[in-house]
Amino acid sequence: MIKQKHFIDVDQLSLKQIEQIFSKADKYLKKPLNSSLKGKRLINLFFENSTRTRSSFEIAAKNSGAEVVNIDVSTSALKKGESEKDTILTLNAMEPDFITIRHSFGGIVKKLAEYSDRAVVVNSGDGAHAHPTQALLDAFTIYKAYKFKKITEFKKLTVAICGDVLNSRVARSNIRLLTMLGAKIHLIGPPTLLPKNMDSANLKIFYDLKEGVKGVNVIMALRIQKERMMSCFIPSISDYFKVYGITRDVLDLAKSNCILLHPGPMNRNVEIESSLAEDPKVSQVLKQVRHGVAIRQAVLELLA
Repeated sequence: MIKQKHFIDVDQLSLKQIEQIFSKADKYLKKPLNSSLKGKRLINLFFENSTRTRSSFEIAAKNSGAEVVNIDVSTSALKKGESEKDTILTLNAMEPDFITIRHSFGGIVKKLAEYSDRAVVVNSGDGAHAHPTQALLDAFTIYKAYKFKKITEFKKLTVAICGDVLNSRVARSNIRLLTMLGAKIHLIGPPTLLPKNMDSANLKIFYDLKEGVKGVNVIMALRIQKERMMSCFIPSISDYFKVYGITRDVLDLAKSNCILLHPGPMNRNVEIESSLAEDPKVSQVLKQVRHGVAIRQAVLELLA
C-alpha cells in the first residue's frame, strides 16, 4: 500500500512499489481481464478535457471488474454554483472506492482529497504541478523498450525532456520519477519555457537542442501548452519547430537506439516531425497509450 491514502504524485512511491507496479502492468499487457477490483466503483471527475487519461482509467477499472461513472462537469451541479468542495463531499457520500480528478489549478487535487474520507483520490493531472500515472507509464515504456529486468538499469540512461517544461505537469512528475530511478536528465527548450535554478548532479539545462540531445537514450517531446501561457513565450509555432522541433537530423545526434516519446496530444510538425512520430522503429507514442491502461490497472490495484 502507498503510505498516504490518496495518490497525488510519484514521490509517495518507494522503489519497491514502482517495481510492483511495473510487474503488475507487464502481467496486464498479456492478460488484461481479471476480477481484482470486482465490487469496486470508480468516478472520473475531470474539470479539464481529456482523451487518453480518462478513457484509460475507465478501461483499466473495467478490465479489473470495477464499475465506472464519468461525471460531465458541464452538466453537473457545479454549473448551478455548487463549490468543488461540496461536489467532492457529495460524491464521497455515495461511497465510491476511487475518484480520479483532473483540474487546471496546480495543487488543488491534494486539497480536494482532504474532503474524501472514503474514496481514494487519484491525481489525473493538476495544472502544471503533477501527473503521476503519466510519469509511471512513460518510465514503463522506456523500461519495456530497453528490455530492462530491474529498475536499477535506469541508471544507465540519459533522458532528454524537450519543449514546454515550464507549463508541463508531465515534465515535473517525470523529473521526480526519473531522478528517483537514477537516470540523468537533460531539460531542453527556450529560456522562456524552462524553469530556473534546476541544475543538479543528475539534471542539466540546455537552450540548444542539438547540444542537449547529443548521446541521449530517450527523447521526450512535450506539447506546447498555449492554454497555460499567460504571455508570449515563443515568437511563433513555425519558429519553434525550426529551432526545437524533433526531426530526423536531430534524432541522428542521439544514441543509435534512441527512442522517442510524447505524452499527447501531439501537435504534428510543431514538437515532432510528423513522419518521425509514426516511425515504428523509434516512436513509442502509441505504446505509451497502450501501457497507460496497464499501468493504471496496476496503480488502482495497489491503492485498493
